[in-house]
Amino acid sequence: MGIGDYLALAAGAANTIAVSVLAIVIGAPLGLGLALIRWGQVRGIDSIVATIVSLLRATPAVTLVLLVYFALPTIGLELPRFAAAVATLTLGTMAYNCEIWRATLLAFPSDQLDAARAFGMPRGLRVRLIVLPQIARAALPALVNEMTLIIKVSPAVAVIGVIEATRAAVRIGAATYNPIPPFLVALAIYVGVIGAIVAAQRALERRHRRGTLA
Repeated sequence: MGIGDYLALAAGAANTIAVSVLAIVIGAPLGLGLALIRWGQVRGIDSIVATIVSLLRATPAVTLVLLVYFALPTIGLELPRFAAAVATLTLGTMAYNCEIWRATLLAFPSDQLDAARAFGMPRGLRVRLIVLPQIARAALPALVNEMTLIIKVSPAVAVIGVIEATRAAVRIGAATYNPIPPFLVALAIYVGVIGAIVAAQRALERRHRRGTLA
């Protein structure tokens, strides 16, 4: 492998990280919003949200990215490749995040909310000050697991021409007739990115434990 091959892999890694991080940053709060709708049983809307989430969870990433990129222009919404890739991964992680957040909300002890209600605390304030801080800690492991899955399914966006780390490795392997080195480099990239996320999770958990013990 030459310097040009390493630069191509670096560019692919940058696309992988950018697409994945944007999807995670956008998808997590959107998933929380959908989970709050379902948890609050907003009449008429919760059933629509449940249906959308179920459909998104059942749709493979490759199929979804093709639908986003090729089907949306038929209704007048044409997205560039990168934006379509981000939208696809965002929709996928949003759906799974919704179920993660909803599970923690359903497990939340109602006696705390009852006590806050008895003191006249408004609903929005109860959710912001009591519910969200606790469910964020409870959902952290599952959310991090979903983040790592998003990174690992990001190669699906290559079908619309977004060159991420795996696609770059495929191209280099085909050009050099030696696919092992570029795939090892791509593997190291994925392991490094996912390892950094897991390390951040463990650091947050240690900080929380120290705060609890203190």
